[in-house]
Amino acid sequence: MTAVDPSFAQIGNVFIGILSGLIAAALYNRFHETKLPMALSFFSGKRLVPILAALVMLVVSVVLLLVWPPVYNVLVAFSKFILGLGAVGAGLYGFFNRLLIPTGLHQALNSVFWFDVAGINDIGKFLASKGVKGVTGMYQAGFFPVMMFGLPAGAYAIYRNALPERKVETASLMLAGAFASFFTGVTEPLEFSFMFVAWPLYVLHAIFTGLSLAFAAFMHWTAGFAFSAGLVDFVLSLKNPIANHPLMLVLQGLVMAAIYYFGFDFAIKKFHLMTPGREPLTAADEAEAIDVSADSTDDKYTIQAKKIYAALGGSENLEVVDNCTTRLRLQLKDTDQIDEAAIKRTGVPGINKLDKHNLQIIVGTEVQFVADALSQLKATNAPMTTTTTESAASVEAVPVDNTKSGLTADFYSVADGTYLDIEQVPDETFAKKMLGDGFAIEPMTGIITAPVDGTVTTVFPTKHAIGFKTESGLEVLLHMGIDTVELKGAPFDVQVSDGQTVKHGEVVAKVDLDAIKAAGKQTPMIVIITNMGTVGLLKFKIMSNEVDTNSKILTATTK
Repeated sequence: MTAVDPSFAQIGNVFIGILSGLIAAALYNRFHETKLPMALSFFSGKRLVPILAALVMLVVSVVLLLVWPPVYNVLVAFSKFILGLGAVGAGLYGFFNRLLIPTGLHQALNSVFWFDVAGINDIGKFLASKGVKGVTGMYQAGFFPVMMFGLPAGAYAIYRNALPERKVETASLMLAGAFASFFTGVTEPLEFSFMFVAWPLYVLHAIFTGLSLAFAAFMHWTAGFAFSAGLVDFVLSLKNPIANHPLMLVLQGLVMAAIYYFGFDFAIKKFHLMTPGREPLTAADEAEAIDVSADSTDDKYTIQAKKIYAALGGSENLEVVDNCTTRLRLQLKDTDQIDEAAIKRTGVPGINKLDKHNLQIIVGTEVQFVADALSQLKATNAPMTTTTTESAASVEAVPVDNTKSGLTADFYSVADGTYLDIEQVPDETFAKKMLGDGFAIEPMTGIITAPVDGTVTTVFPTKHAIGFKTESGLEVLLHMGIDTVELKGAPFDVQVSDGQTVKHGEVVAKVDLDAIKAAGKQTPMIVIITNMGTVGLLKFKIMSNEVDTNSKILTATTK
């Protein structure tokens, strides 16, 4: 549910944004490869698209200047009509409020009932405690049972109907959306997750919302909000003298939760709706992880290496095995011969095919163990023995989660310099967050400090990276420079050792930045949380791009 802003509610029009996006996309698809005559060649291709978009939108704006006012007036007239229908009108308002959200036209509807366009001013009167008790707030109260109870129950139904292979990712999406809806009344994360991919379910949601508003209005149970119909506004509303039996909305909410859960569950199964988590499996999803022969001495890294080895095509295709802090760097005879789906099914976060002969496989901070096992397979010219055995399954243990729930760790800049978003790092693996989320610092000096309070878990042999672990169990990687693994530790003077306890701001390394640059490498200092699955909340605190080692960058709270 969109936050209340009277000025926006009266003049805002999300429909224009949607229309602009569709036009820009259509123009890009049609003209991004267009070649103009030599004299105009500078404006060819992608440069042509914004020029055409500006011209087309100029025409569209003129058309809308004539068309939009009558459309808006029709919506206002319709709103005034349903105003006289009492509880039924409140239900119709709730139904159309949800139904119009995809176009943004619900704002025109809201302006009539919530603000003073037609003299109703339901929000203004409720907040000012003016109006008729049991009537003022009737166009707000019915949203509370939906936002706080109904939609979260619908989200649970979506999760329950997800494919087993997609339940984890679906749970993450639905949990975040349900919490936002319950606590703040912000429903867009949930609604837009199924609004277009399962539109009949969204129509059902609109009907349920209408029923909730109609029933609350019929019973004269009223409450109101200044932002939206979540827990925060509901608690504040309890003290408002014009609220009428607001606690009864909780009882109504429990009923709406049952209606949403069973209604969504029935519709999803009956009409085979493609809600989140029910999408057909892709080739990568459906590919079976390669089962390899293993003996009792093989640990999980050796088994993973064997699976990767087989998916690469064995020693016939694998020529060179190398690794940096987090990824395998492989040279192959032909990268087109690999089985990408099978590699992904080994549990690696990502694959980066650089060219015909070079491949990177992102493994994580334990890459050294996989690389050693893969090198051994290459050195012995091991055959690709793929078979299903119980021993292979039994030794692949599930990692133990040693994180402590609900603890917060503060992250600080590791150097005096300039802050960079992780997406700005000139390395695809970091920029696409394949290893996790975090930040980077472009240092002014070579004095590098600890980003967090914790324990040093790893100093990599090439000295270009250091691993930390916080008290809460977050695993943190400090990666010094881009591709600096190739420098074999020369520019790095590491000041800490494995097992050492450090505080943020303590010097952990001295780096010769000039030597790194002279070798043709780049110098950003990258800080990554590598076990992001344990993070419940990541909040950036950065106030300025110019930072020093006392600058707090972010806080991370474990689930």
